[in-house]
Amino acid sequence: MSDQRPNADGSGPVFHGAVSGAQFAWGNETVTQNQQNNTAPPPGAEALAALVADLLRQLPEAGLPDRDREDAEAAAQDVLAEVDGTGEPHPGRLRRALAALKGALAPVATGVAAGTAVGAQEWARTAIESLTSAL
Repeated sequence: MSDQRPNADGSGPVFHGAVSGAQFAWGNETVTQNQQNNTAPPPGAEALAALVADLLRQLPEAGLPDRDREDAEAAAQDVLAEVDGTGEPHPGRLRRALAALKGALAPVATGVAAGTAVGAQEWARTAIESLTSAL
């Protein structure tokens, strides 16, 4: 926001960037403003958000190579971003993010990924099944 000087027509401040979600009062002596930002997952997506958040917490213990782990983390973050509660999840983006996450876990589930931790194969298989049934 620029200095607190009105425009030439006296209409108020000038903004030189995004102000989405912001609240401003201009030229008032007393102001009461309220804003509520609900960021809970939409109904029906809570279980998916919890599942993916739990998967993210367990992912480092799976022993995936860095590149595969980064791919899985990015896909999981995409899923969480889609169900973050700031709007209705876009079905296509959510489906693609889930497919990417399951795809990143598939080499572990099938035993193809070398260097994974003991038990990671069963963990990945269970995670893929849970992601599939959650949608």
